[in-house]
Amino acid sequence: MPTQSKLAIGLSSLIAIAIAVLTLTPASAPPLGPIAQSDKVYHVVAFAVLALPIAFLRPGWLILTVPVYMTFGGLIEIVQPFVGRDRSLADWVADLIGLGIGVAVGRTVARIAPLARSVSTPAEPSEKQHEGSRHVSWFSSHFLADSVCFVAKV
Repeated sequence: MPTQSKLAIGLSSLIAIAIAVLTLTPASAPPLGPIAQSDKVYHVVAFAVLALPIAFLRPGWLILTVPVYMTFGGLIEIVQPFVGRDRSLADWVADLIGLGIGVAVGRTVARIAPLARSVSTPAEPSEKQHEGSRHVSWFSSHFLADSVCFVAKV
């Protein structure tokens, strides 16, 4: 299995686990200052981060993962009353908005990343191709790892 596939699956799995733990425990997230309905911001950010690894590393998988992530968000809302939290259609809508944002950001970064690689020093085609994949792996692992840490703090 290619490194990008492993990275996409691994990061997506970790993010999904973090989302499940944070949304299916009785403790609620702290409010974001004076922002009304600030929990919706958490939903948008969490599901945007969830969509990023696949959108960036394996966009062909989006046709399958987006419906799975939509269902995941809906199932969380269905289960939440059983763990002492409120069910909310607005939370699920925020999840969907986050998915859209995550896909858009991931695809945009994926389009920009090749431009950054093409500006690097010239190399033989095989070396350049290898260097490009190493650059994508480094960038995605650091960018997405920071995103996972942000979601975990939330």
